[in-house]
Amino acid sequence: MGFRFWFVAHKNLQVARSGERTNAAGKAVSNIILLSISDSDYSSLRPHLEYVSLPNHLVLHQAGEKLEFAYFPNRGLISLVVVMKDGKTAEAGIVGNEGFTGTLAAVGLSRGSLQAVVQITGDGFRVAVAALQKTLESAPHFQLMLSRYAAIRGMQIAQTAACNRLHDIQQRLGRWLLMTQDRVDSESLGITHDFIATMLGTDRSTVSLAAGVLQRKKLIEYTRGAVKIVNRKKLEAFVCECYGTIRQYDGELGLG
Repeated sequence: MGFRFWFVAHKNLQVARSGERTNAAGKAVSNIILLSISDSDYSSLRPHLEYVSLPNHLVLHQAGEKLEFAYFPNRGLISLVVVMKDGKTAEAGIVGNEGFTGTLAAVGLSRGSLQAVVQITGDGFRVAVAALQKTLESAPHFQLMLSRYAAIRGMQIAQTAACNRLHDIQQRLGRWLLMTQDRVDSESLGITHDFIATMLGTDRSTVSLAAGVLQRKKLIEYTRGAVKIVNRKKLEAFVCECYGTIRQYDGELGLG
């Protein structure tokens, strides 16, 4: 059901299996980046990993404010959102267990322009930005991995912005559902039309109409609070070019 993400920094990297690594309190690690870094880099970071629950709609970063923590999800989904002065929002990107939030902190910046909000409930680890930056000073391969992730996430955000401007709502909804499923690896996605509308920068009625089109084409099924992809192959063929382009970017990280 969709391709699984796998993060590889270089050809000879040994990747730990999920559950083989824990934080200092014994909580198991499933985040791909944390499983992919070297043993020595992980040992340096491990004391700073704080296990956190990530409930739906929790705001992790406010746009424009100082970055205090970077978050590495084990499960769930985080949206990166542009917030306008009038309160309107549009999604710029999403993060699952393949990545992390607070990418600007990894390249030495202290403030983020995007709001990060939990879209699908999960859990993971947070690291104080100061501790992360201190760890990176003596971990060049870890620094390279996070910098590459930050750069390619920027490319994905640019593609998402173009998609939101140029393509119709049915294609945008389909692209968004595929990207979401890739990161949570589940046929059924526990999300409401109201929240999808917020992420796509439109209204609930527009999302309902678009979802109706996809359902009549037998691509998805939707009920109150959940959307299920029933024919992924046909949905991939239906959506705009942006999904394939973003998936190519994931491949640059070794995620596809």
